[in-house]
Amino acid sequence: MAFQFTDSYLQGVYETLCRKNAQEPEFLQAAGEVLESLQPVVAQRPELVKSGVIDRIVEPERSLMFRISWVDDQGKVQVNRGYRVQFSTAIGPSKGGLRFHPSVNLSIIKFLGFEQIFKNSLTGLPMGGGKGGADFDPKGKSNNEVMRFCQSFMTELQRHIGPDTDVPAGDIGVGAREIGYLFGQYKRIRNEFNGVLTGKGLSYGGSLARTEATGYGLCYFADEMLKAAGKSFQGQSVVISGSGNVAIYANQKATELGGRVIAMSDSNGYIVDENGIDYKIMQEIKEVKRARISTYLEYVPTAKYVEGCRGIWSVPCGIALPCATQNELDLDGAKALVEHGCFAVAEGANMPSTPEAVAYFQAHKLLFAPAKASNAGGVATSGLEMSQNSMRLSWTFEEVDEKLHGIMRNIYHNAANAAAEYGMEGNLVAGANIAGFLKVADAMIWQGVSY
Repeated sequence: MAFQFTDSYLQGVYETLCRKNAQEPEFLQAAGEVLESLQPVVAQRPELVKSGVIDRIVEPERSLMFRISWVDDQGKVQVNRGYRVQFSTAIGPSKGGLRFHPSVNLSIIKFLGFEQIFKNSLTGLPMGGGKGGADFDPKGKSNNEVMRFCQSFMTELQRHIGPDTDVPAGDIGVGAREIGYLFGQYKRIRNEFNGVLTGKGLSYGGSLARTEATGYGLCYFADEMLKAAGKSFQGQSVVISGSGNVAIYANQKATELGGRVIAMSDSNGYIVDENGIDYKIMQEIKEVKRARISTYLEYVPTAKYVEGCRGIWSVPCGIALPCATQNELDLDGAKALVEHGCFAVAEGANMPSTPEAVAYFQAHKLLFAPAKASNAGGVATSGLEMSQNSMRLSWTFEEVDEKLHGIMRNIYHNAANAAAEYGMEGNLVAGANIAGFLKVADAMIWQGVSY
């Protein structure tokens, strides 16, 4: 992938990263995008170069890789590989999810952890950046197999985390079930009941609205972006890729804001329902039955199912919300969206659009909300869960939702203002990178170069 550097220092940082991490394309993509955005900042603030902040921030403070051995229901020993990357603790303990999926490798965990630095900074809450996971696939496993895996995973991870050190959460493949097993094992080994994990069940310290938070936050951010351009969700057709928590609750909130969600997908294919997809049906299919999205036709026979998930971007819409996985929306998908009248894209997954797709959106003047800003609602509410745990109290759903809405509004305006200040008005990719970076950079300078 090609990034355009006019600043020789930043180009040198990126070239060094490429030499050191040649087998980590996802991480290099994330790092290159941020470094490219920081060029006007470096031009105005030479102390960033002198203090080595950027050289330091692209290197994790700590990278962990470990073996996870567990026994399946047939009595066979299985071995997986686990990861935890603690990228930055400049403004607070590391914070970021755990992903259990066969595709997990060090590059993906580093890309996610690096993005998390700036996403967490944008929330305004005292959280650093981190990420973790394993190449384990919970799909098709029994509850007992998932439990044994989680217990083995936490047996190693517990020595590296804590409420004031590193606070993991859920991500792809890690939901309420997995968080419960992980928390139980941590408590058993450490003899401590604390806020070491977020995304917990309500009966043992979880926060109301956490399940809905990323999808709701995505729509709150998108709504603010649309309002600034004199537009809204009202009366617009919306296409959402994915059918997990983010997609389901983005559907709910987009519908509440006046939109009509006409397409959703999973890894097998996508459905189209011009009358509007009912998020409650999707909840039942995905959260209760754990079935494929084609099951939607059993509920709504008039809907259409298409094999293959990438074709979803050819469905005509005004607003697109990619909520599945990284690099799912490529240049062909971007061209299809523009051709069919899409005017706004807001990312719900982590880095779901390729650099070529983002460049195409920007060249065609689409409103574009980058993931590190628009999908920060999940980690923001995790931060609110940490606050509740520290204070030993629980807020109502309405209280959490109101705080989330305020955080997402602030993220939009901070990103938009940063873009305008550095001569890139309307470029929320650059604005989010700059606004998130500056808070962390200032903290690193204050804490000295030994940090």
